[in-house]
Amino acid sequence: MITPNRQTKRRRIAILGGGPSGLFLFQRLLASKNKDIEIDIFERRSRLGAGMPYSSCGANNEHITNVSENEIPELVTSIAEWAKTVPREILDQYHIDPDNFNEYKVLPRLFFGMYLTAQFDLLLEKAKSIDIKTAVHLECHVEDVIDKPELNETWVAVKEIGILKFDAVIICTGHHWPKKHEGDVPRYFDAPYPPAKLNLHLNHNVAIRGSSLTAIDAIRTIARSNGTFFKNEDQNLTYQVFEHSANFKISMHSRSGMLPAVRFHLEDSHLSNDSLLSADEIAAHIKKNDGFLSLDYLFEKDFIEIFREKDNEFYQQIKGMKLEDFVAEMMQLREQLDPFQLLSAEYVQAAKSIKRKETIYWKEMLGVLSFAMNYPAKYLSAEDMQRLQHTLLPLISIVIAYVPQSSCEELLALHQAGALELVAVGEDSEVVPERENGGAVYHGKYYPTYIDCVGQPHLNYSQFPFKSMLTNKTISPARLRFKSEEEGRLAFESGKKEVEKGEDGTYYLHVSGIAINDSFQVLDSYGAYSDRIYMMAVPYMGGLNPDYSGLDFCEEASKRIVGRMLG
Repeated sequence: MITPNRQTKRRRIAILGGGPSGLFLFQRLLASKNKDIEIDIFERRSRLGAGMPYSSCGANNEHITNVSENEIPELVTSIAEWAKTVPREILDQYHIDPDNFNEYKVLPRLFFGMYLTAQFDLLLEKAKSIDIKTAVHLECHVEDVIDKPELNETWVAVKEIGILKFDAVIICTGHHWPKKHEGDVPRYFDAPYPPAKLNLHLNHNVAIRGSSLTAIDAIRTIARSNGTFFKNEDQNLTYQVFEHSANFKISMHSRSGMLPAVRFHLEDSHLSNDSLLSADEIAAHIKKNDGFLSLDYLFEKDFIEIFREKDNEFYQQIKGMKLEDFVAEMMQLREQLDPFQLLSAEYVQAAKSIKRKETIYWKEMLGVLSFAMNYPAKYLSAEDMQRLQHTLLPLISIVIAYVPQSSCEELLALHQAGALELVAVGEDSEVVPERENGGAVYHGKYYPTYIDCVGQPHLNYSQFPFKSMLTNKTISPARLRFKSEEEGRLAFESGKKEVEKGEDGTYYLHVSGIAINDSFQVLDSYGAYSDRIYMMAVPYMGGLNPDYSGLDFCEEASKRIVGRMLG
């Protein structure tokens, strides 16, 4: 066991994971101006900043961000400033002109990853200049986290180093896709990452499960391996399969039979709004509502009411609507139109929005609502969480995907070439791996290649990687109480496995991941929060934080964590 030098009384903080979450957390720690800390950063890859999405683990040259510089929370330098320091050969590789940089345009993901790495380097220099001792451990594997409450310490077991002792640990381990059949079943992929594995010559029909940005990532890669995009005489993007891939076709499967919406101009690029409910207003409502946050109250105050002044015509259309009514109204058009016709129409609408710098206000406010309800979602009743999961989130996931224009152009080109179709599969579609022949039978049809692209799965409590935290009950499963005892009892007696009856007779709905409080502190089996362990790893908090992706989340979560830790 390695015991760190304790000559100083500085508080020792461990950041497990050096991707975007770790970057924003490190920046927030340095900005706190607290000099009585030492920081250790552990990263299993060879560089900091990029994480999975913005490195070769999650992107090829063809992959782009769905945010532009103006939508990125502030770091040390802007992308425009940093781009002027980048070698010409890299700028040329990604077609970047630093003298004509457009802060409203999306960027290649690998290029953006270089920017994040550079920002981490600048922060490390800043830490040194202000005498914040920081140790960076690259290419190391954290095997376990062992809490020692009797010592007021948390131990981190690192394969390459041993055990280190800390006063606080923040888990920022990032994305994780568990493998179920990949590697055992030929041409069966549990996730499209790393994308290099999809550089395959395929002369057959490929099944893709999902129609989100993750699915588009896979499509952009396999399309290039089996054909080429080019502009025709009318300057429209066209696709042509290679001769050796004459039978290549992509069948994208969606439960709703819908494609995500196109990126448009955001009036407020950081998902904030002065008209939103304050923390005090939410707390007062919860106190009056038997300890629950009402989803209807949140929808009314943080969505419907905001249109009264901003877009009164739209407000008149939707005032008085319940959440289910609004979702049905918005979904109706999408259900009636062919998804590729709708994509084409939205592409034109979004292009006008970007050119004129005019937002599509109801779509923007849906993104704001999603971001605003993320943190207090743990106070929803079990009934309201089910409504959120089954009614509102499907609409949100479609509308705020913000598919970049170039991705839309490629999807339309593939479809027009007969190389891409969308199949509606409903809620109960089945995937059966084909161990002998490879691929899978999906929705009753055999596909020689199958790629699961539903996005980051919400992982369960039992899948948590640091097993001592489960054994010692340092963490507990995330769950929500039923407001109606009758509804809880009926759900329990119907045999729903996610519903349990507590020792006090109260009924609970289990949701994915582990229990955390408003400051992202883990909760033990008694519901007590830890002053030493904070959770910022997205796959393990999705049950209580439904909208947890993106750099805005990294910024807000880091603010709450550091405010609690050092405040």
